[in-house]
Amino acid sequence: MQKTAHIIGAGISGLSAAVRLANAGYRVCVHEATQTTGGRCRSYFDAATNLTIDNGNHLMLSGNSHALAYARSIGTEAGLVGPKRAQFPFCDVSTGQRWQLDLGDGRLPLWVFDKARRVPDTGVRDYLALMPLIWAGADKLVGKTIPCEGTLYKRLVQPLLLAALNVDPPEGSAGLAGAIVRETLLAGGQACRPLIARDGLSSVLIEPAVKLLQDKGDTVQLGHELRELVMSGDNVRELKFGDDTISLAPDDVVVLAVPPRPAAALLPGLKTPTKFRAIVNAHFRFDPPRDAPPMLGVVGGLVEWLFAFPQRLSVTISNGDRLVDMPREELAQAIWRDVCKAAGVQGDPALPPWQIVRERRATFEATPEQNALRPGPVTAFKNLFLAGDWTDTGLPATIEGSVRSGDRAADLVLASRQA
Repeated sequence: MQKTAHIIGAGISGLSAAVRLANAGYRVCVHEATQTTGGRCRSYFDAATNLTIDNGNHLMLSGNSHALAYARSIGTEAGLVGPKRAQFPFCDVSTGQRWQLDLGDGRLPLWVFDKARRVPDTGVRDYLALMPLIWAGADKLVGKTIPCEGTLYKRLVQPLLLAALNVDPPEGSAGLAGAIVRETLLAGGQACRPLIARDGLSSVLIEPAVKLLQDKGDTVQLGHELRELVMSGDNVRELKFGDDTISLAPDDVVVLAVPPRPAAALLPGLKTPTKFRAIVNAHFRFDPPRDAPPMLGVVGGLVEWLFAFPQRLSVTISNGDRLVDMPREELAQAIWRDVCKAAGVQGDPALPPWQIVRERRATFEATPEQNALRPGPVTAFKNLFLAGDWTDTGLPATIEGSVRSGDRAADLVLASRQA
């Protein structure tokens, strides 16, 4: 008989596990508590801007092997677009200075030795000072591992680690920061080419996965919230969804791919992160200037990353707890002023149609303390596995970490079947 895998949660962690298991011959049933798929990685129509926008501006890199393999498995790798070379334009809105970091397309970080390609006013010794991050333990602080000051820090290290960790870098886990450095800057330009889902996260990473599952005869059930896991010995035996109860066959498996709070509620005693940080995204209906790069790093102001889409300029601000209670129009005006400076918008245009998306619990707090609370994928129950960017993936909360967690849970299911 065909074995069944019940995937609890239709975010990208759950969908990556579902696709992997469906392609391996499992019958897959995805159960999603809400009425939408994708979790924090999704698109929706926004009436304020009259555009389809993403709930967050998620950037991937060419070295994100699990995310790219997932996109390939659902036939949408071509939907992740970016420059042919790993180049990152930056600007300082406080001084007006602009520069471009050119990591090239090689396997070695030789750009460090080229004055024209590295951050202006930095030298090789500045980059060598980052080396302790490479072998730092997860219990170490970034601020105790590398210098968190100077030109290189302000113009590259701080924006990079802030985006990755979603905390002020000095308080972040040096181990997690080191993982980012190893997989990006240290891996050379071939691993650092930026990739964006230009047609929207849902159309590239979510909807094709759901269609693939449905085409295989599998199910994705929305509004189907798991209320209780019924255990018998060292296995899950029943899944209770309010009025609906599903009994599991001896060889059926469950992948729990939900956020930390519901996971802890379903599995009493489960250790999970308890502190989270916000991310603020802003979207403006405005035609980008013709020479606007698809992505621009911004320092010296409120904005951190500026993305240019057709008919839209979008912004991401990490570690955004300080902004979540700010009046919405006041925040939009402040962000728009930075956007105009960064994008080189001429004149003093009025605030265009806009939308602010504030995710209060966007990611777990990537500090050593919270990182130590992340559980692995294995539970005390033989047929129950965990997935999610908050589990111990070795990375901060990123799309790559999400997909990696789903792949790992699926691989453990397949290994248990073989055993």
